[in-house]
Amino acid sequence: MVVIGAGQAGLAGAYHLRRTGFEPDRDFVVLDHSPGPGGAWQFRWPSLTYGKVHGMHSLPGLELTDGDPARPSSQVVAEYFATYERTFDLRVRRPVDVRAVHEGAGGRLLVETSAGSWATRALINATGTWDRPFWPRYAGQETFRGRQLHTAQYPGPEEFAGQRVLVVGGGASGTQLLLEIAPYAAATSWVTRRPPVFREGPFDEDAGRAAVALVEERVRQGLAPSSVVSVTGLPLNDAVRQGIEDGVLDRLPMFDRITPDGVEWSDGRRVDADVILWATGFRAAIDHLAPMKLREPGGGIRVDGTRAVTDPRIHLVGYGPSASTIGANRAGRAAVRDIRRLLAQEPVAA
Repeated sequence: MVVIGAGQAGLAGAYHLRRTGFEPDRDFVVLDHSPGPGGAWQFRWPSLTYGKVHGMHSLPGLELTDGDPARPSSQVVAEYFATYERTFDLRVRRPVDVRAVHEGAGGRLLVETSAGSWATRALINATGTWDRPFWPRYAGQETFRGRQLHTAQYPGPEEFAGQRVLVVGGGASGTQLLLEIAPYAAATSWVTRRPPVFREGPFDEDAGRAAVALVEERVRQGLAPSSVVSVTGLPLNDAVRQGIEDGVLDRLPMFDRITPDGVEWSDGRRVDADVILWATGFRAAIDHLAPMKLREPGGGIRVDGTRAVTDPRIHLVGYGPSASTIGANRAGRAAVRDIRRLLAQEPVAA
């Protein structure tokens, strides 16, 4: 078997493979293209300390109990993932770039990589979204004389000192980075496609289930997974309340064009900017699965549980409703359970 990706979802899947008797190297391999342990966390900006992280669930079998809230989350989580890999002897191979998954011989899938090819009867795809930042396109974008960057490239707030910063995007990262940049910048503006919906009160278990159900329905229909915030809304915490009161979170509708010096609306309104920060989210990093023709006309992969409906040998974890740390844990377990059933029907071991 092959597990692609060693973030939360991939490690959870590998853990459950180990727990049910599969041996690394002999029965399965874990391939990861990152330089070290930590999944996407290792690339987070330094100002995102562990104490600012919300909803980080420990991996199965080993709690993260001693994370220093003052340290960057990239360091804390990377060290935790490294310990996890050693503790359960998962033997992650890195850096390995998976180039394509094809139909192979004898009913197997052929996984082609920078380190050779593997033939497998089952595949756990846990490639997440970090490698596919979404950059919208607007008229005049190429004429902008300032700097454009995506949240995936965010260096920390100090770099924007004295600059006019336009943040585009109504998700959690957009609001968090806007609040972080505002004390340093000469001016900030916030633009979103839809008016933000702020959620008051606790996000309890029932609300969580309802949100997951909505995302799950989309992937069942073969639509591209929606963002978490589009389902849950933005939490109205103390920092957000203060940002609204201070005028930092004063949302503008989406502009119509980008100019050399900023952005403009069709009614003549304009905002000058030195920096455009695109907090516009990510898309699933699944281009390597293109040869398997899994995508539906709606742009997504139709998934039942974790199984790709058109090819049950392929399991997507950390995709759609399982794109959260706790969801990834559960999806890893479910994928392994289904793979065991699949292999039990096969005359040849995977």
